[in-house]
Amino acid sequence: MTGGIGSGKTIVCRRLAEKGLVVVSTDELSRLAVAPGTEAHAQIAEHFGNRVLMEDQSIDRSALRRIISADPEAKKALESFVHPEVLRQMVAIIDDAAKKGEPLVVVEVPLLFESGFDAWFDRVILVSVTPERRIERIMARDGVAREEALAMMKIQMPEDEKRKRADFVIDNNGTETDTLLSVDRLYEQLIA
Repeated sequence: MTGGIGSGKTIVCRRLAEKGLVVVSTDELSRLAVAPGTEAHAQIAEHFGNRVLMEDQSIDRSALRRIISADPEAKKALESFVHPEVLRQMVAIIDDAAKKGEPLVVVEVPLLFESGFDAWFDRVILVSVTPERRIERIMARDGVAREEALAMMKIQMPEDEKRKRADFVIDNNGTETDTLLSVDRLYEQLIA
């Protein structure tokens, strides 16, 4: 599952988990991958310096996001530190689910197409919402100005390109109830 920042992937993942599916968040895995004491944490601290470390030595994700939004090379460096560990963790969870006989595993990957990870999966679900709603959600959720929200969106593939590459699209422009009904219909399709 993918979608631009602020598209509403969380609500869709939560609903699929409520339906009993195994749902893996690569954002959560990346948080674990960069915890103090990990190899990725050491690489990030060495590469970016103290400007991305908080008082407790954890990674300041907001500071790091601002840096990579403005610098494509910094983004590539960060990915080279974090992606190997995230992939290792993701594969372990998928393997465990397969051993338990789970019918499906949903993996939420915000930058799925941008990172080239779409080839790893059988089907791609896109959570879609208009750019203006995404901006509003990002500003409200992250407490950032419009310009910063736009910068975050700019590092992602355009929505129309993602639509062309997705197998399923959940339109998240309506009410929460509308979205949940769409997710329920998608769940039934996937299980069938």
